[in-house]
Amino acid sequence: MCGICGEIYWDGQLSSEAGLRPMLCEMERRGPDDGGTWVQNHVGLGHRRLSIIDLSDAGHQPMVDDELTLVFNGCIYNYEALRLELIELGHDFRSHSDTEVILKAYRQWGMDCVTRFEGMFAFAIWDDHQHQLLLARDRFGIKPLYYAPVKGGVKFASNTQALLASGGIDTEIDPVGLHHQFTLHAVIPAPHTILKGIRKLEPGHWMIVNPDGQIFKKAYWHLTAQRPQTPEAPQTEQEWVDAVHESLKQAVHKRLTAADVPVGVLLSGGLDSSLIVALLAEAGVENIRTFSIGFEDVPEEKGSEFEYSDQVVERYQTRHQKYLIPNETVLPRLTEAVDAMAEPMFGQDAVAFYLLSEQVSQDVKVVMSGQGADEVFGGYFWYPLMAQAAAELPEGADPVDAFAPFYFDRSHAEWLEMIEDDYHVTDVTRALINDRLSEEGAETYLDQVLRLDTTTLIVDDPVKRVDNMTMAWGLEARVPFLDHKLVELAMSAPAELKLKDFKHLLKKIARGLVPDSVIDRPKGYFPMPALKYVRGPFYDMMKRVLTAPEAQARGIFKPDYIQRLLDAPEAEENFTAIKGSKLWHAALLELWLQRHVDPYRDINN
Repeated sequence: MCGICGEIYWDGQLSSEAGLRPMLCEMERRGPDDGGTWVQNHVGLGHRRLSIIDLSDAGHQPMVDDELTLVFNGCIYNYEALRLELIELGHDFRSHSDTEVILKAYRQWGMDCVTRFEGMFAFAIWDDHQHQLLLARDRFGIKPLYYAPVKGGVKFASNTQALLASGGIDTEIDPVGLHHQFTLHAVIPAPHTILKGIRKLEPGHWMIVNPDGQIFKKAYWHLTAQRPQTPEAPQTEQEWVDAVHESLKQAVHKRLTAADVPVGVLLSGGLDSSLIVALLAEAGVENIRTFSIGFEDVPEEKGSEFEYSDQVVERYQTRHQKYLIPNETVLPRLTEAVDAMAEPMFGQDAVAFYLLSEQVSQDVKVVMSGQGADEVFGGYFWYPLMAQAAAELPEGADPVDAFAPFYFDRSHAEWLEMIEDDYHVTDVTRALINDRLSEEGAETYLDQVLRLDTTTLIVDDPVKRVDNMTMAWGLEARVPFLDHKLVELAMSAPAELKLKDFKHLLKKIARGLVPDSVIDRPKGYFPMPALKYVRGPFYDMMKRVLTAPEAQARGIFKPDYIQRLLDAPEAEENFTAIKGSKLWHAALLELWLQRHVDPYRDINN
C-alpha cells in the first residue's frame, strides 16, 4: 500500500523532481517507509512506500526494468503464482515483490495483464518504447487514482490533496459532481469529482496517455448478475452456501498470506468482521490480532458494540485490543479526519475509522475489514423495499423510480432549492442511475441494484472512506468481501436467496462459527454519539462553518435553505431517506473546501 503520483507534458515542458515534491509530501502518510522519484524529459513518476511485501530495497519504487518504469499502490494477492508462471515463460526476477510481477506481466501480456491480477491496485507504467503512460485501477476501485488535465499535460496521484498541492488545478465546483454529492450521500461516480479540474479513473478500467495529449480509456472487466448455466454450478441452497463459503475462505486466505508482516482484523462486533475472524481460525491461524473501538454511551444510544466483539474474542481467544474514546475528544479530531479525505464524505463514522487506525497502526501494518458484505450479500433494509416497488411499477416506468425514494438524499426539486442558480444542472443523477440500472447482464431488479451498489456506489462510500482513514496512518486495509471471484459467484446466486433474509448466505455460513447473538442481532452501524445528534458543540461547529466569510463568498448554497436547516436541524424533513442529517451534509462539504481548496487558491488560480 503506497502513494503514487506523476506528470506528463506534451507542450515542451519538462518534468522535474521539484514538480513532484509537493505531491509526494501530501502522500507521505500513505507511504512512510520510503520514497523515490524518476524523471525523464517530459515524464516524471513519484512514489511513497508502505513496505508490506519484500521489505528489502529490492522493492523500492519507482521500479525500472529497461524501457519500463512503474509506480504501484496496492497488493496483487496472486503474485506468487503469477511469478512462477512468468519464470516458466522466461522472465528473470531481481526481487520477491508483487511490484516486479506487474512489470513482467505487462511485458508479457501488455495491458491485458490486468485481467490476471487478483487484488487491489492502482498503477502507472511509462513505456519508453511505445512512448505511452499507462494507468490502471482495480475492478472495485479499492485503490484510488485521480488525474488532472493541466496546461500542456496531465498529472495523476493517489489523492486530490497531492494534485491540489502541485498547482495549476482548476478548483471550480463541478455542477454534475455537486448534484451527485447531495443526491447519493457524497458518492460522486467516476470520472467526476466535486472539482472541475480533477477526475478519477473508473474502476475496472485502464487508460493510455499519449505524448500528443490523446487519452484513451478501456473497461477490462464487467460484472454480470445472471444465473449460471453450467452443469457444475450450484443448484440447491446448501450447494450455494458451500460454494460461497469456500470462495470466502480463499479470499480471506489470500489476504492473509500475501504479506511479509503480521495481518490483523478490524473487529466491529458485526457479522462481517466476526466471520473473517472465524474463517481465519477455521484455517488454523493462531494468535489472531483483533482491534475494536467504542465511544461513551449517551442517553439515546450505546457508544460501543463491545458486547458483541467480546463474544468473538472469547470464542477464538484472539489477541484483542479495544479502545474507548471519550466523546468530548471526537469533535476536536474531526478536522483531522476531514483533512484525510480525498473527497468530501458524509459518513460520520469516518472519524471513528480515523481514530481506530491511529491506534491500530502502532501494532500492525495490515488489517482486514468487513466492508462490501452488505452490498454484495444484500444487507441493507432498502433492498427488499426497492424490489417490491419495482414489482409494482407501471409498464414503461423508469427503473430508477423504484430506487430513488429509498436512497436519494433529496429530490431534484429540493436540490434546486438548496443550490445557487449558477450551479444548476438537469437531474443528472437520476439519468445516471437509470442508465446503470438498465444495463444488460442482470436478471432481476434486485440483481441490478446489487450490481450498481457493488460496482459504483460502494467505491466512494464506504471503500474510499476506509482507504483514506487507514492510509492516513500508514495502515493497509484489505477487504475480502470484495474479492472479485467471490463477488462474481455471489452475484450469480438466485435472487430468492438474496431476499430470503438480510445477508442470508453469510448467516448460513456463520451459523456454528460465530455466536448466534452476533448473527441474529439487528443491523448496526458504527456508533458515533458525539456526531450523531445535531445539537450542542456539533451544531455550533456546523453553524460556524456555514456562516463563515469563506462560505458566504463561495456562494454554493441558498441562504434561505441553510437557515431552515439551522432553525430546525432535527426536524424530520431535514433528514434523508437513510437518516442522514442534511445540515451535516452542507457543513461537511463547506468544511472540506475550506480545508483543502482554500489553502491552495493562489497556486491553482
